[in-house]
Amino acid sequence: MSVNTSARLPHTPELDSDGIFADEPLREARERVRRGDWQAARKVIEDAGQDWELRGLRIGWLGLAASEDDGWVDAWLRAEPSDPTAVLIQAGTLIRRAILARGIASTAKTTAEQFQGFYTHMEAAAPVLRRAMELAGPQDPMPWADKLRTMFADQQAREGSFDEVYAEARRRDPFNFEVHLLAVQLRLDKWFGSHEQSFAAAREIADAAPAGSGVVLLPLYAHLEYAKREYHWDVTGDEPKAACAAYLRRPEVEEEVDRVIAKWRTDTPDSALVPILLQWLAIYYTLARRRGQAKAVFDEIGPRVRPRHDWAYFWETPETGYLTSWRWANGI
Repeated sequence: MSVNTSARLPHTPELDSDGIFADEPLREARERVRRGDWQAARKVIEDAGQDWELRGLRIGWLGLAASEDDGWVDAWLRAEPSDPTAVLIQAGTLIRRAILARGIASTAKTTAEQFQGFYTHMEAAAPVLRRAMELAGPQDPMPWADKLRTMFADQQAREGSFDEVYAEARRRDPFNFEVHLLAVQLRLDKWFGSHEQSFAAAREIADAAPAGSGVVLLPLYAHLEYAKREYHWDVTGDEPKAACAAYLRRPEVEEEVDRVIAKWRTDTPDSALVPILLQWLAIYYTLARRRGQAKAVFDEIGPRVRPRHDWAYFWETPETGYLTSWRWANGI
């Protein structure tokens, strides 16, 4: 009698282009704002309260929707021109257009037109962001996070005000994930820093943060960035992945990464960041060829996922990287 072995195979994950399926209020709000209902955007952001990371993610997704069609943002600003959230979304929309204009490729693979689009949108965002900072509440770190983001376009501005902006953002929300991730990114070798500076920044905040905080995993992010830069930058094929695996399997690297993962796992909050952070773990375990742990994380991520752009740093596209790694982890 033949056996249907395919019945025992796990279902291939559904790739969700939106990536917000786990946040049903946000999904509903986004559909309403696409029909011009800006009040839905205001409410879903207000409902996040002072959970600044959830608030930031919701603002980010709505800003992404506005980068495609910002008519509802314009209507909100006409009705409430001094609403700090509306002004912040307007600034964030311009910043996201800049990021989309540049793309995620390396400098060598980015055209002059892409760079020009990046700088043009960033320049347009600057005065809007200054107004958002003026209007922000006393505890809101998000305009300062966006200010850090604009510094990728202007090294001179970064050198002149980075410490001041970073300190104010930390004062408002000491362990805000987006703030510290941007600070580590600005200190990367590929931007305005060095490997030593990015590792120092990641370790300093990870050591200070409480268990369960997303910033505890920033040393893992720094190791992935180091592996990408040193062994996989603008190189394709299996050889660079083997070099990445050898690096990530060094005893001192495994010891540090396992330690920060354990600290994060000790008290993992019910955070909107968890789907992002689990993908970092999946990338690490896959590159390090730790199949059992990779499979466990893929199972934890679940059947629907929007692959993070980080996968494209080691595979051709985020989707290819995610599905290739998922199949390997599941022995398919």
